Amino acid sequence: MYYLIYGFLYLVSLLPWRVMYFLGDAVYGLVYYILGYRKNVVMENLRIAFPEKSEQERRRIAKNFYHNFVDTFIEAIKIISVSEKELEKRFSADLSILDELYAGTKNLQLHAGHHFNWEIINWGVARHSKFPFVGVYMPIKNKALNRIFYNLRGRYGTILVPATDFKKNFRNYVSGRYALGLVADQNPGNPTSAYWLPFFGKLAPFVTGPEKGARLNDTAVAFGTFYKLKRGHYRLEFTLITRDPNSLPEGELTRRFVSYLEENIRRRPDNYLWSHRRWKWEYKEEYANLRIDRS
Repeated sequence: MYYLIYGFLYLVSLLPWRVMYFLGDAVYGLVYYILGYRKNVVMENLRIAFPEKSEQERRRIAKNFYHNFVDTFIEAIKIISVSEKELEKRFSADLSILDELYAGTKNLQLHAGHHFNWEIINWGVARHSKFPFVGVYMPIKNKALNRIFYNLRGRYGTILVPATDFKKNFRNYVSGRYALGLVADQNPGNPTSAYWLPFFGKLAPFVTGPEKGARLNDTAVAFGTFYKLKRGHYRLEFTLITRDPNSLPEGELTRRFVSYLEENIRRRPDNYLWSHRRWKWEYKEEYANLRIDRS
């Protein structure tokens, strides 16, 4: 099954970019207008995040989001066969923060949200970082697709650690220097072991792992955001938050990340994964001791 699926995707990936995007536009029409994939979730998220916008404005954001969402997978297929030279044209970043930290002794955690296109950004950081780049991923249930995406994401040197193995076995995958990329806006599996913070005016739980890991390993922490410059071309930006996470009060790193995340989403509202159920859990008073109010 792997060779059948991979062979088909490889042949598709040989199509010119303009043809790939033509196909992507057709898939967008199918996903948005006919299948309505998670449209109720997307529109409810946008109503929570942007109550001040009209329904028409929110629908415009939703349509642009679906275009970006589909483009991400179209571009992932294209990466299967595209040359390194071609990818260089499509990735832009200032990695001087990583270079500066690498010259010292500390490792680094990079916290980011669900922005587009994470596949090209993964390639760019792994290709250009002096640190060995470590990415945490959730294995896909379909074994053939999981193998395809594993090979795709590890093609340029990313050390991939399955989320199911991360907590107990991280050091079995990584030794020495590293820059660890974490999607820090994941929904927690258990709302009673999360930090609760206002996010677009409504309390939402955020996983504690990224902050606790930075403290435990005494890593520097940087926040990252990435966005589309034009179709198929992306920019990555980093902000160094601290070289000493243990100097900050508990919850402060997460609080700063949530502020950073919201600020960047407001700047580019269609550049976020709105099909991700950010307000899946409802706040209860019993979570009061886990609440961190933003200032």
